[in-house]
Amino acid sequence: MRILSVSAPNAEPAIISAPIPSPSETQIQVRVAATALNFADLLLIEGRYQDTPPFPVVPGLEISGTITAIGTKVTGQKVGDRIAAIVGHGGLADYAVFEAGRALGLRDTIDDATAAAFQITYATAHLSLIRRARLAKGESLVVLGAAGGAGLAAVEVAKAIGATVIAVARGSERLAIARDAGADIMIDSADGDFSDALRSHAPFDVVYDAVGGATGTAAARRLKPEGRHLLIGFASGDHPTVKPNHLLVKNIDVIGFNISAYSKINPTALTESLKTLLHWHAKGAIRPHIGHTYPLAQANAALELLKSRKATGKIVITP
Repeated sequence: MRILSVSAPNAEPAIISAPIPSPSETQIQVRVAATALNFADLLLIEGRYQDTPPFPVVPGLEISGTITAIGTKVTGQKVGDRIAAIVGHGGLADYAVFEAGRALGLRDTIDDATAAAFQITYATAHLSLIRRARLAKGESLVVLGAAGGAGLAAVEVAKAIGATVIAVARGSERLAIARDAGADIMIDSADGDFSDALRSHAPFDVVYDAVGGATGTAAARRLKPEGRHLLIGFASGDHPTVKPNHLLVKNIDVIGFNISAYSKINPTALTESLKTLLHWHAKGAIRPHIGHTYPLAQANAALELLKSRKATGKIVITP
């Protein structure tokens, strides 16, 4: 089979041949149909991701596919079942092997590319906004980087529970995508008066921050008393600066969120979140946006697009 292998931190990923792995007694073997890319894949390649395994490493955190073999102790699953899974790494390959408990059974209401692409971004939005930030109907949410995969998921999840969404993205074309996802107010972060535009719609109940840097800092300053600032990621390359006295005076929460930790600290919460999201998708409440699709042979081009921050929606690799 083919795998996209990274031999050492920051090495150029290369497609090489490898034996098809066999599952252990508690694992399943899956023929990969689609793999969705995430910012964490870039950190994996650099060796900076919090869950980076020993090198060489195969990126690809979330997949969909068909079970081709099962371990002797696996129950409730069989060869031929369609599944999706957050596997952590190893998804950019023709086959993947992982613990059976990670797999989520799929119905025919969702295609392979969407099944791969919705998991991390939508579970991140769902768990962080509802479980951690306690976003409620009628509250206001600022989504930074609203045209990317994580941002669009946050827009849709927030609208599904009845919040008002202020989308922040760079350029009119990207903002149009956020509007199509349901955002109520659009702010162009490339405008010189970005801070003034943000202030004109303040204060906010929650900030969903996958960008960080100066943009995250500006949004944090406009939170209401008892507001919540969700730290999802730092696509800008830097973290926001939030002064402790500002947090104290306004009783503001800064909430970190790491989706990869949930498979260890609370796998039940993650599974239930994904099941809820599948139900929402079947009802048409969420519509995962896949902006770009590449074959495995062009995975490096897909990773470069992800790195450029010019992608809209999710990037999916189809072997």
